[in-house]
Amino acid sequence: MPKLTDKQIEQELEDLPGWEYKDGAISKLYRFKEFRDGIEFVNHISQVAELQDHHPDMTINYTRVGFRCATHSEGGVTDKDVKLARDIEEAYAEASK
Repeated sequence: MPKLTDKQIEQELEDLPGWEYKDGAISKLYRFKEFRDGIEFVNHISQVAELQDHHPDMTINYTRVGFRCATHSEGGVTDKDVKLARDIEEAYAEASK
């Protein structure tokens, strides 16, 4: 799967509020009310990532959870990363209801 150009990434991020492109990856930080809420979200996204066989870098810092998506084998952002970011957004919207 080919790496996206900077322009393609920019266009994709227009529909992904809060996501940014930096250092060869797209990333976003999410905030939760409670520590446990963030952990449950990470557990959910780990299942989504397993189904896609595409795994983001995740960081947990109390009530903040960060995701960083890049396709290591391609050396940058691909359609796989954009799809995963969209799925993370969808899951967060559902969890925030």
